[in-house]
Amino acid sequence: MDTPTIFNLFLLVSAIHGFAFSIILFCSKNGREKSMIYLNLLILAISLNNIQSWALEKHLFQHKFFLDYLQIPWHFLAMPFLYMFLVNYLNLAEKSIKILKFILPIFVVIVVTQISFVYNYSDSPSSKENLDFIYERYTSFEEMFSLIVSLSIFIYSFYILYKKEKLFPKILSYDNLKWIHTFFKLTSVGYTLWILALVIKVKMNFTGFLISYYPLRIYTTILIYWLGYQGLRQIRILKERKQIRKSLQINLNGEIDVETKNLSKREAFSETNKYKEQFNEIDDFIKENKKYLLTKYTLQNLSEDTNLSSSTLSLIVNQVYGKSFTDYLNEMRVEQAKALLLDPEYSSYTITSIGLESGFNSKSTFYTVFKKHSGNTPVEFKNTHTQITSNKLQ
Repeated sequence: MDTPTIFNLFLLVSAIHGFAFSIILFCSKNGREKSMIYLNLLILAISLNNIQSWALEKHLFQHKFFLDYLQIPWHFLAMPFLYMFLVNYLNLAEKSIKILKFILPIFVVIVVTQISFVYNYSDSPSSKENLDFIYERYTSFEEMFSLIVSLSIFIYSFYILYKKEKLFPKILSYDNLKWIHTFFKLTSVGYTLWILALVIKVKMNFTGFLISYYPLRIYTTILIYWLGYQGLRQIRILKERKQIRKSLQINLNGEIDVETKNLSKREAFSETNKYKEQFNEIDDFIKENKKYLLTKYTLQNLSEDTNLSSSTLSLIVNQVYGKSFTDYLNEMRVEQAKALLLDPEYSSYTITSIGLESGFNSKSTFYTVFKKHSGNTPVEFKNTHTQITSNKLQ
């Protein structure tokens, strides 16, 4: 098969995949979250753009100039839908610009304008080559406008994500947003490909330029579908983490529930006994307030909570516990994870949700630390105990 045939096949398969994914997403229990609805609309917009490109390449609209050339600019809606997904996922919808109120009317105007343009030229006596040139030049200006609007929304969305963290502390307590940060970085590559394709189109005088769009369409399609899968996965993890935290009645808002500041100094004891006494108070404080479930709880944080210096606290933990402060916290996190893994209430929850709600900052860290402290991966641990329980019941 030649390159155009392979590319057209990719457009068709990706469009069918997108439509199927949208149906599955909408029918899923997490698919009707407002943020996921906009993510679904983003995937639909890209799928419609791909199926339209495939149909035009296959000349399925061959009937006069009107149908042969009319192209709905679905790509114009992609970034606005991404923006709406972002502000809803971050719980900023009420404080953010209602961008669709402006974008949707503009989209309708663009479509009506294009129809009017095509209609006016439908009975033109000009040759087909001349009509091709006129239409491609027109759509290029339309595309430039779409690029400018899309890039502006992208930059503003980027600004919200990187500069407005203080506005969404609640979501950050459940999700570090690394996957969204990665998406934005990868999207910048997509814009580079778009600008490059448009420049080539103009340089080639609007003829024979189609191949310049192949990398862009393949890249953006894969990227958007990756975002869809990630979004669905992260929504599930987020809801599971909320449920775990709620059922365990954990307060991780930084509030100290027990009066444990100003640990008393016990001069009457020997140095060793003093360390043991202080360690017991530290241990009680951390366990009662579940500080080990905070992914970024450090000796500096503990110092602020206890009015003891970081170096003193490190010395106390090392002298009495015999391990570093990090290992001390990780052992409690592993025990928390074991309890959740064996709890029937969370049997259908993802391993990632359980690991993150046990205080680990990523799935990979959870697996590494869990195996270090228990000798097994979380999956192996869960399967082993499930098998033991099953054998006892038989």
